[in-house]
Amino acid sequence: MLQSLMTLSDQDIELVITAVRQWCTKNHCEIDSNEGRHALTLAIGLVQNSARDTLLQSLTEHLGPHHGQSL
Repeated sequence: MLQSLMTLSDQDIELVITAVRQWCTKNHCEIDSNEGRHALTLAIGLVQNSARDTLLQSLTEHLGPHHGQSL
């Protein structure tokens, strides 16, 4: 995961971290939890495949709400 992150531009790294933090906040989990690490891995892949403009939306679509979150 860190190797993939290192291949991104500084702007893309900031985008990934921001989107994952927002997703984690909305889903009541920590970025260093299993869910947070999974979101980070997915976000890196999405950015590498040009999902920059809709990254948070794409994360939510792929991951859905965190299992502990009430609907």
